Parts: sequence; C-alpha cells; structure tokens
Amino acid sequence: MLRGGKPAPEAAIRVRVLPVSPSHPVTPAKGVLVMTMRSRTLLALIAGMILGFCGALTSVVLAERPSDAPRPDAVPPQARSSLPWQEASLFAEVYERIKRDYVDDVDDHELMEKAVRGMVAALDPHSAYLDSEEFDEIRLSTMGSYPGVGIEVIADNGLVKVLRPIDGSPAQRAGLRAGDEIVRIDGADIGADLAGAIARMRGASGSVVTLAVRREGAPGVSEYALRRTQVEVHSVTQQTLEPGYGYLRITNFSETTAQDVSRAILRLKRDNPAGIMGLVLDLRNNPGGVLEAGVAVADDFLDSGVIVTADGRTPEARFRMDATPGDLIDGAPLVVLVNGGSASASEIVAGALKDHGRALLVGRKTYGKGSVQTVMPLSHGGAVKLTTSRYFTPSGASIHGKGIVPDILQEGPGEAPAELLMVKGSPPLTVRDADVRVGLDALKSQARERRAGTMLVSRALVP
Repeated sequence: MLRGGKPAPEAAIRVRVLPVSPSHPVTPAKGVLVMTMRSRTLLALIAGMILGFCGALTSVVLAERPSDAPRPDAVPPQARSSLPWQEASLFAEVYERIKRDYVDDVDDHELMEKAVRGMVAALDPHSAYLDSEEFDEIRLSTMGSYPGVGIEVIADNGLVKVLRPIDGSPAQRAGLRAGDEIVRIDGADIGADLAGAIARMRGASGSVVTLAVRREGAPGVSEYALRRTQVEVHSVTQQTLEPGYGYLRITNFSETTAQDVSRAILRLKRDNPAGIMGLVLDLRNNPGGVLEAGVAVADDFLDSGVIVTADGRTPEARFRMDATPGDLIDGAPLVVLVNGGSASASEIVAGALKDHGRALLVGRKTYGKGSVQTVMPLSHGGAVKLTTSRYFTPSGASIHGKGIVPDILQEGPGEAPAELLMVKGSPPLTVRDADVRVGLDALKSQARERRAGTMLVSRALVP
C-alpha cells in the first residue's frame, strides 16, 4: 500500500496456515466439530442476510420512484442481478473469522453495520450509510428548522459565544444578546466545545434547558431556563454595504433558502429606496445542500436558459433544469464570492451565473464537487446517501475534481468570511473582509461602465 507516494510501514502480522489437505486428516479436538457446524450455519445465515439486505435496498429504491417510473422488469439487467453465492460466502467466511478470532468480542449488529458502512463508503467520498440518528440530522439540516432554543453560536478565543439570537426564538424572548458567553448548559461546563454546546441545546420541543451565561459588564453569571421549541433556521443574511449596494450571504442551501433570499432582497430594497445598483452574493464556505434550493437561487437572477443538467444510470437521475423569467434585482450588476469551501449546490449557482455572463466571480477556486447524492430511506429507519448523478454547468462543463476558477482570482488561501456584526459601532464589513471589499469595488466599476455606456447612447440619440 502507498500513502502519499511513500511505502506505508508494515504492521506486525502473524500468518496462521490452516491444514486443508485431505491426505492428512486432523482429528478435531473437543468443541471443534461444534464450531464447524456453527460456522456453516452462521455462513448460511449471513449469506441470507446479505441477499436479503440487497433485496430490501432494491425494493426501497423502487418504492421511492414516482408513479410513472419504469416497471421493475424494465430495470437494466445489471441492476437486477442478485449477489453471487460465492461473494456472499466470502463475506460470511470473513465475518465468521472475525467473530471467532478477533482479539475483542464484537456485537453482531455492530459488525454488520460496520460492514454496510464500509460497502457504501468505498464507492466514493460522498456516499454513506446513515443510521437513524444521522438520517434525522441530515433531514434537520435540509428542512430549515429544528427543535432547540434558537441561538447562533461561534467559537471565539476558546469560548462559545452567542453570535445572535434568532428572531422570535426562546433565546431572544429570554433576553440573550450577541456577545454573551455560554459558560454551562444544564450544569455541564462548555469551555470551547462548540459542537457539544450545539448538541446540548437541541432537544425535544417542550423540554427545558438551562444556560449559564456571562455578559460583559455584568457581575457574575446569569442563568436562563429556556423551553425548547421548533426554531426556524434561516441560511441567508443581508446587509447594506453602501447606499445602493447590498450584500447577501448564503451559508447553506435548505428547503427555505429560496424564500429567505426573496425576503432578504425585499429588505435590501426597503433600506435602499433609490434602488439596488449592485449586489455581492457570498457563497464562501457554503458546502451546498438541497439541489433544488441552489437551482431556485440561480433562477432568482436569471431570466432564461439552462441552469444545470445531470446524467446518471436511472431515468430520474437524468434531468435538466431551466430558468424562468424574472430577476430579483432587475439586472443590476452581481458579484459572487467563492472559495475552496464553496461546493455542490454553491457551484451550481456560481457556474450558472458565470456561464450566462450574469455575474462576476471573485475569490478562489471552488471545491469541485460535481455529483448529486440521493438520500434513500431504509425500512429500519436509517438511509443510504448514494451518488446517483453527475451534473454539468450550462456550458456543458463538468467541474468534478476541477472546481470553478473565478474571474478575479485572489492570491493565497484567504481568510474565513467575517461575521456580520450587528453590534453598534462595529467596523464595516468592507473593512473587516478583504474579499467583500474587492467585490464592492468590482460592482462600482461595473456601475461606472454602465453609466458611461448609457451616456454614450444618450449622446448618440441627440440630433
């Protein structure tokens, strides 16, 4: 095996040669005959389980298809082929060796789950088996809501702090503020454990969680007992950079993102009654999410043309999605910020806007994930997240493993996007974030060019 181009160090391996020659029969010791019979039985049971799993998976996939999907007998022969007995027996033999000889005793359920995980994970980096908890988590991440207290938190200098309470949430109603430090949750010290804090604050709707909070300028630590409820998570934030120039950040694509974008644009128009002269759309560190949400956002700034096409083995994996008439900012100049953390649905948006000449891309090369994953529920409560399509930008290019190179390529790795600080007196975003500054300058340059072009046309029309 090679790792990074260098030979990997050998492990300490003991090879045990088993006597198999029929000319040298071996009299089994006490218990060996029983083990052999048990092994054969186990082998048959495991093989049956494998075949049953494959059959169950196939039936679930077929059940999830729309009513006009092809009949099972129309599925390609390679998709209908059953697992060869030899392969099933190989798996069962390895399974039996692990059960009998592995240094630690392994639970049957745990071992089977690891086998399934390995089988799916070996396909590509984006396919995965999801147990029921992981399946619930991925559903929460795409639904745009979750049961909790409604706080956005960040790690700041070894502390977990409130970035902002979500409007209308239990946290906002209780009086928590941006900048509050969360010290303990239900009596457990948090420290810098951001993931642990998020997990502890989530829970069943109606249950109570107690937060110990330290606030700058206030003595001691205050406790807040918050009753969890269903919290709407918004993946879009907006801000006016300068009069007439807006900023829109999308952190991920969920089922509510398209609605959130529309609301954010309306707020920017309300704050800029003279009109929007340009918009910076920030997709940096946006890992993607729901495909349809990405397509809807691209459609928000396009009047016509293809947004994305995809190709796969099944009819539902092959599709084309087009823009519909209407542009939320009425054709005003658009700059899209991207970096190496912009992936999947983010790249669909960036690729469509770039290929149609609708936006100028600024930043660093995107991640390069040009595939589509479908989450297929399983009968026991888990799911399989499986790569089912490869997608292409409007120009027909595949960005898989290549990424999208921006029109204005920034040097160096770049810093994480600056937070949208709502605290009064905070330095402007254009001062704290160099990429946003470059994006705003690009918008102003385009606006000047448009004004110059309009003046030339006006002069030409004067007799």
